[in-house]
Amino acid sequence: MVFPFIGKSATAAEIVTKANTAKTVGSGSLDVYSTPMMVALMERASCECLSEMMTDGQASVGTQMLVEHTAASPIGMEITATATVDAVSGRKVELTVTASDASGEIGRGKHTRVIIDEERFMAKVREKI
Repeated sequence: MVFPFIGKSATAAEIVTKANTAKTVGSGSLDVYSTPMMVALMERASCECLSEMMTDGQASVGTQMLVEHTAASPIGMEITATATVDAVSGRKVELTVTASDASGEIGRGKHTRVIIDEERFMAKVREKI
């Protein structure tokens, strides 16, 4: 993981359906795109952005997400999330994330992910059982 990854970005998109509304996921009472689903889409874009940074046996895990959900999106609208690498410090990667629909930006924030060794990470998780 070196500086050529600074500025790298990737996107992920989905359509607002009944399944990803605030009313359905339990984060509100309205049939509009939910904040948890916006965050998940931002994380999906972040994972895609980091995919080239990792070697076999590595993955990234989210450790912090600070976002604002600034506008509502109705069922049928396409949502696009973009993640851009701002900084890399060892295994820690800081990204700027945004989400938008046809009307413009609906959310923005900062996201931190850490590159991990999958096998070692999962061994620690299994120790908890």
